[in-house]
Amino acid sequence: MVILSEVDQQWLQRQAQSGVATKRLGERCRIVLLAAAGMTSEQIEKELGVSRHKAGRWRTRFVEAGRAGIESDAPGRGRKPSYSLELRQLVVRMTTREKSANATHWSLATMGQALDISPRTVGRIWREHGLKPHLMRTFKVSNDPRFAEKLEDVIGLYLNAPEHALVLCVDEKSQV
Repeated sequence: MVILSEVDQQWLQRQAQSGVATKRLGERCRIVLLAAAGMTSEQIEKELGVSRHKAGRWRTRFVEAGRAGIESDAPGRGRKPSYSLELRQLVVRMTTREKSANATHWSLATMGQALDISPRTVGRIWREHGLKPHLMRTFKVSNDPRFAEKLEDVIGLYLNAPEHALVLCVDEKSQV
């Protein structure tokens, strides 16, 4: 049995009737409202045309997590990347450390051809890592093979400084 507070009841009704809320959220709210009215999963199935399993899942999620339980899908849902971690690392390494033949930087098309993958895949990987090789003035990465490891150490100091420590940054630019 689902027991609703007045605030939850009002919120669920607004979402169920809203023209702005997603269809998924409206359906989930209707399921919870019917469950709170005392309907079984079988009755909700007939009333809304959803499966008993679906009605039970959203009833349980609301009881366990409240509004947050029905507002979003469980983590790990959705399509998984179809390209491997090794391929993504290769694209990043080539983008940051190598140059395309007869060019100053890689383009989506030339990188795609070199690795036999689609230019869209290259673009997705670049966006994941914030890479913009066409912006020559802002695209400067160290050639140090341990750069990523050292970067993580430095960023770790900022994010999790030792107790009673002062972290200072000195940016050295010899050409300025």
